[in-house]
Amino acid sequence: MANEIMIQSFEWDTDGSGNFYKKLKEDAKNLKENGIDGIWLPPMTKGGSDMDVGYGVYDLWDLGEFDQKGTVRTKYGSKKDLIEAIKALKEAGIRTYADVVLNHKGNADFTEEFKAIMVDQNNRDQDVGEASDIEAWTGFDFKGRAGKYSDMTWHYYHFSGVDYDVKTETPAIFRILGDGKYWDRDVSSEKGNFDYLMNCDIDHDHPEVIEEIFKWADWFIDETGVDGFRYDALKHISSDFIRDLTTHIIKDKGKENFYLFGEFWQYNKEEISAYLEKTDYKIDLFDVPLHFHMQEASKSMGNYDMRNIFDNTLVKDFPAQAVTFVDNHDSQPGQSLESWVEDWFKEIAYALILFRKDGYPCIFAGDYYGLKGEVKTKPMYDKLNTMMEVRKNHNFGDEDDYFDHPSVVGWVRRGDGDHSPLAVLISIKDAAEKQMFVGKAYAGSTFIDKSGKNDPVKIDGEGNGLFTVGPGSVTYWVKEK
Repeated sequence: MANEIMIQSFEWDTDGSGNFYKKLKEDAKNLKENGIDGIWLPPMTKGGSDMDVGYGVYDLWDLGEFDQKGTVRTKYGSKKDLIEAIKALKEAGIRTYADVVLNHKGNADFTEEFKAIMVDQNNRDQDVGEASDIEAWTGFDFKGRAGKYSDMTWHYYHFSGVDYDVKTETPAIFRILGDGKYWDRDVSSEKGNFDYLMNCDIDHDHPEVIEEIFKWADWFIDETGVDGFRYDALKHISSDFIRDLTTHIIKDKGKENFYLFGEFWQYNKEEISAYLEKTDYKIDLFDVPLHFHMQEASKSMGNYDMRNIFDNTLVKDFPAQAVTFVDNHDSQPGQSLESWVEDWFKEIAYALILFRKDGYPCIFAGDYYGLKGEVKTKPMYDKLNTMMEVRKNHNFGDEDDYFDHPSVVGWVRRGDGDHSPLAVLISIKDAAEKQMFVGKAYAGSTFIDKSGKNDPVKIDGEGNGLFTVGPGSVTYWVKEK
């Protein structure tokens, strides 16, 4: 993924008029020209309404083709629009990655009665009270699809837990009972066992579920032509199941170049390391620790120690598996995992993922185009286009770090035979300057600040430049043509 860039194409409040796919089709060539190589598309499957962002997944086999839940299209458009958008993106040279939601199902068609037991909200391994008959929305028959593509209907025994008993009107987490049935063991140990997240939690040990999802994955890849999956909610899904599905796609289906990455929302280095090992290092992960470091730095009033910004991050410890990002749809204001990086730090944060040697950077539509919901932000469109151009043309060669001051850090990509160096300087506090070596071959040359903030710098006879940066800012310097 050398110098390649991915974009998350949506945010929580992306336009729900049904024209999203059409706009992507129209914008495909422009995105590629701006520097985008891969695009993370929103969940494509039918949810509970035409405004469902996609995570309330109802029917995996309905991509905006059938009249279900009061709509044919999804929030983003019809299946026809989707296929045309993917085709246009691929023709423009952009790889397409589908957001795949396999943890749960929602918006069931009917209720069922079955035995279950309430568990402690904060320790799901701890039962509360006795087993009893409850009633919950666990029946899925997909009458609008009428058995096309798959005739499987889903029932309570295909799930491991629910969060509401209709009979007693009790909101609580209930573990569904059955012979040999329990929460998945190979999930996050948070809350005792974090198998249950929301809605009807899928039982990934059930043989009918395994067969159905493998069958769906084969069909989905062939039907859409996508180039990869972004797995949602990985810490809540059996790692054995994800490993087996990944192996099936890569080996059994012969998709050696199918790109697989996912959301493992975890800060703990040991759990991240264990997950990568359990899944045979076949899945890249978002660098959640780096995201939290950037958020902390942005809220520190300039008192964060920037020398530690990469400590215990994926991009430092597992560079080949790191998808670096600043923010996403979950971390944006008002969402479940809100951890927004303050606006003043955004350009600095993007420099930390776009101008480094390691990591596959993912820019966020909410930053690129600006957030459109109750909390609105200014778009970084022009700024990010400039930064992507710098990455494409100047982010090469050895990397020399100058992480020698708590609030002022920098680095130099030394370039190669075809590309001149790139010097980056960050200050999260006061205006500053730092001497950095770009190479004796560039003695006497002039470097310009592509961020547009400072006058040019002359490189001295030893190959050093005295680079400058304003307070709470970043500058990035390249050789003047």
